[in-house]
Amino acid sequence: MSSPDAEEKPRIIDRRAAGEGPRGEDEKKEKKPETEQTEKPLEAQLAEEREKAQSYLASWQRAAADYQNFKRRVEQEREELARLANAALIINLLPIVDDLERALENVDARLAGLTWLDGVRLIHRKFQALLEMSGVTEIAADSEAFDPNVHEAVMFGDGEDGKVIGVVQKGYKLGGRVLRPAMVVVGKGEGQAEQGTGNKEQ
Repeated sequence: MSSPDAEEKPRIIDRRAAGEGPRGEDEKKEKKPETEQTEKPLEAQLAEEREKAQSYLASWQRAAADYQNFKRRVEQEREELARLANAALIINLLPIVDDLERALENVDARLAGLTWLDGVRLIHRKFQALLEMSGVTEIAADSEAFDPNVHEAVMFGDGEDGKVIGVVQKGYKLGGRVLRPAMVVVGKGEGQAEQGTGNKEQ
C-alpha cells in the first residue's frame, strides 16, 4: 500500500520558461500596428472637427437671426398696440373737434373780438396740436379725385366727374391707417341730372 507521500504532486509549469512569455509579447507588439491602422489620420480628424465647427456656427447664426426677427416682430406688435390705443382715444375726440369747428364757422360777425370766443379758438388750436403730435393728419378731399379708400360719398352734385366738389365732414388718418374717411360730395358731370330727368319723361 502506497503512502500519501508517494502520491504524485501536480507539476507547476513556468510558461515564461517554456517560452510562451516572449511569444505573448510578440503578439501584443504585432497587434499594436493593427489598432494604429484603424485610427483616422490627423488631417481627416481635423477636417471633421472643422465641419462640426462650421455646423455649430451655422446653427448659432440661424438662432441669432431667429431671435432678431422675433425681437423685431415683438416691437412691431407693441407699436401697433400703442397705435390702436391712441386710435381709440382719437376717434372719440374727433366729434369734439368737429363741433368746435362748426361752432367757429357759424359765429356771428358781431361777436368777433369777444374774450370767450378767443378762448374757444384757443381750445380748438390745442386739439389740433394734440392730433398733430399724435401723428394724425387730415385726409385731403376738396378738389381731389374721389378715392373710395379714404373718401365716403354721401351725395352727388354737378361738377367734374369723379372729383370731390364738397366736404361734409373731414376725414383723418393715423400714419397709414384711416381713422375716419372724409364724407364728401362727388361730381357726376355737368348737366347729367337734367339729362337723366329728360330720359325719364320720354
